[in-house]
This record gives sequence, structure tokens and C-alpha cells, in this order.
Amino acid sequence: MSESSPRSEAEQVAAPRFGAADVLTALRLPLAAWFVLAQDDDHRLVILVIAGLTDLLDGALARRVGPSRLGAFLDPVADKLFMAAAFAVVLFSGRLTWYEILGVLARDVVATVAFVVTLVSGRPASIPARLGGKAVTLAQMLTLAAAITDSPLVRPLAWATAAIALYAIWDYQHAATRARRPVGG
Repeated sequence: MSESSPRSEAEQVAAPRFGAADVLTALRLPLAAWFVLAQDDDHRLVILVIAGLTDLLDGALARRVGPSRLGAFLDPVADKLFMAAAFAVVLFSGRLTWYEILGVLARDVVATVAFVVTLVSGRPASIPARLGGKAVTLAQMLTLAAAITDSPLVRPLAWATAAIALYAIWDYQHAATRARRPVGG
């Protein structure tokens, strides 16, 4: 689950409104609700695997067929909504504390606030997916799997995910700062 990739103005105009990858992306929205409503952890684990596969496949499909304007918006929204719903379940299960979950979701919280700020300021922008962001997503999925299976590794994974999230926040901020520099600056 990644941040959207920037495209040139020509690519944005040429990109279709809706693409094949958007169907896979959109599946994560009902999966988020299904995760919350699931009655047992076996079902939640299956839902987590399906959500992870749709995220992996929608990205590959968008790179192969081409991205869409809807996908650039929908993918990060679907990712963040799924993670928020899933970790809300973990919070209510008592398997992690609120501050551990806040650490696990720190990158998503900061990215959401940054998106809203840029949108309100009239200067929406996107940063290409970066390795730190991809590492956070993988660590979040592993933390969820550990919470669902009641693994003794859930807390260490949560703290490691929070550390990776802090690195990713720094890395995205560093990339955004460099992207704003004038050419040759």
C-alpha cells in the first residue's frame, strides 16, 4: 500500500479517468468493512491476504496497462481506510495499545494530513512511492497478521513498524523538500 506516483501534466491529461486496476483497488473498501464485521480471526486473516494481494496486483496492473486519474486518488484512500479499519479492530481486541497503533499508522496519519493541507492550499502534489513507504506497508501487514494470530511478536513488530514509519516520514519529507527546489538549485 503506497503513496501515489507523480505524473507529468501531459500524462495526467492523457490518463483515463478509470482503469482496470481501479477495480482491484476498489475491492479494498468493502474488504475494510468485512474485516470489521468478521466474527473470527480466521476470516480476518483471509481478508488481510486478499487485501494485500489486491494492493500488489493493482499496482502491477497499473504499471502494465497504465494508471488512471481515479486510481491515483483511490489507491492511497483505499489503503488508508483498510489499515484504519483493521487496526481499529486490533485496538478493540486489546492486542495493542492506542499509542502502539498510532505509531504503526504514523506514516498514514502524516500522509493524510499532508494531503489535506496541500489540497486546502490549492497545491495538491504527490510523491512517488519510496522504499521506506513500501517497507512500512509490509511491516503493517505483518503486524496485523501477528495481531490476528495472537503472536507473541505483535508488540515487537508494532514498535519496529513505528520506527520504519518515522523513517518513511523523514524520507518523504526529504523527497518533498528536494522536489520543491528550483531546477539547478
